[in-house]
Amino acid sequence: MTSSLLLHVDEMYRADASAVAAGVRSLDLMENAGIAVATAISKRWTARPIVILCGPGNNGGDGFVVARLLAADGWPVRVALLGSTDKLSGDAKANADRWNGAVASLSLAALEDAELVVDAIFGAGLSRPIDGGLAELFSHISASVIAVDIPSGVHGDTGAVLGTAPAADLTVTFCRAKPGHVLLPGRDLCGELIVADIGIPDTVIDDIAASTSRNGPALWLSDFPFPNNAAHKYTRGHAVIAGGATMTGAARLAAMGARRMGAGLLTIVAPPEAADIYTTDTPGNLVSTAPFTDILADPRKNAVLVGPGAEVSEVTRARVLAARAANKALVVDADALTAFTDDPDTLFQSIDAGCVLTPHEGEFARLFDPEGDKLTRTRWAAAAAGAVVLLKGPDTVIAAPDGRAAINDTGTPYLATGGTGDVLAGMITGLLAQGMPAFKAAAAGVWIHGRTAELFGPGLIAEDVTELIPEVLCELIEDGV
Repeated sequence: MTSSLLLHVDEMYRADASAVAAGVRSLDLMENAGIAVATAISKRWTARPIVILCGPGNNGGDGFVVARLLAADGWPVRVALLGSTDKLSGDAKANADRWNGAVASLSLAALEDAELVVDAIFGAGLSRPIDGGLAELFSHISASVIAVDIPSGVHGDTGAVLGTAPAADLTVTFCRAKPGHVLLPGRDLCGELIVADIGIPDTVIDDIAASTSRNGPALWLSDFPFPNNAAHKYTRGHAVIAGGATMTGAARLAAMGARRMGAGLLTIVAPPEAADIYTTDTPGNLVSTAPFTDILADPRKNAVLVGPGAEVSEVTRARVLAARAANKALVVDADALTAFTDDPDTLFQSIDAGCVLTPHEGEFARLFDPEGDKLTRTRWAAAAAGAVVLLKGPDTVIAAPDGRAAINDTGTPYLATGGTGDVLAGMITGLLAQGMPAFKAAAAGVWIHGRTAELFGPGLIAEDVTELIPEVLCELIEDGV
């Protein structure tokens, strides 16, 4: 994609209207959309029987443009319309009138002998479930599907499936992608995603001031703390991780993540009875059995992680509150979140926008309202907590209390193994220790975490994530530093 910005459905409507107000003809926008779809099809397939399924609105108008252009290039094209041409209006009507071929009714017969199907029925603004005959038609599609804007039935803002939706091999959307292209399950139904420029000026998008992004380096690379020649270990921050007494591997994995991301120094605060475990296998970690508050008194120790392997206890709660009282950048993960289940307000009153909460869905439900779509819930949680909230999953959402949000789509299912979340929490802590702003540190950590899984493939374990961080950092340096 040329931009990381995602436009919600209402923002896309505003962009269209503003472009027209600025002198761009709406008919030209529709023509350009059709050209983009037809071009994408022609690049991927040779001419073959294709059916264009058109809806009664502008999405259907795009479909009529596609039909006209492919037919002019010698493709055997059929068009099937939901409704009748005399019910069309505006630009959709104009492009239906430009189509010289037959227009059949939308039915199972329309699919006969088709090797490709263009879904131009409904766009991202659909708000009612697909059922009845249209749902039956979708269930009978066996050919490759090209979706115009988004597969019909996928909500553009949430990625939810409204009743049913066809699985596309290719989706061509316009100007900017939408959250529904990146959030699950919509993302899995889009196939390859192309975002086409149809002539909406960038100034129009700037005026909309969208606050949702697809997570990626364009969002945070300019703030990434790559060291310069004057750097030394004391300028790269000193991270502190609260170690548990029994699940010692969690803090050690987090420590490796923090150090791989560049933290200059790292101290694990260990219970005396477990100190030997923490000191035996990773010589680069500093280990202390001093009281936690004594460690925090050192101003050079500037970022703290509490949670991995910490156990749900008053000690864990006290450590979170002590870190904030000492004004440290803070990541609250795992057991440290659960420790506030009965009193989330105490947590929220102590943290601020420099803190990151990293719940999975279960932990999220213990602190926040679990109802609603993922993007809205995470945004609401960040505002309620006054901190950055990172709701983990295959479509992790990162939200800041000021309303910014990013949706992550790097990663593989092989990250679903013990310890990978601990590594992620450590990675974010390592970036905070180097002074990276909390929202961007969380977004960068998630993206890099997912990218390591893509590089490794099957068989991934948490330790592999830490080993591949340097390779991803090299990619980032090559791409943009």
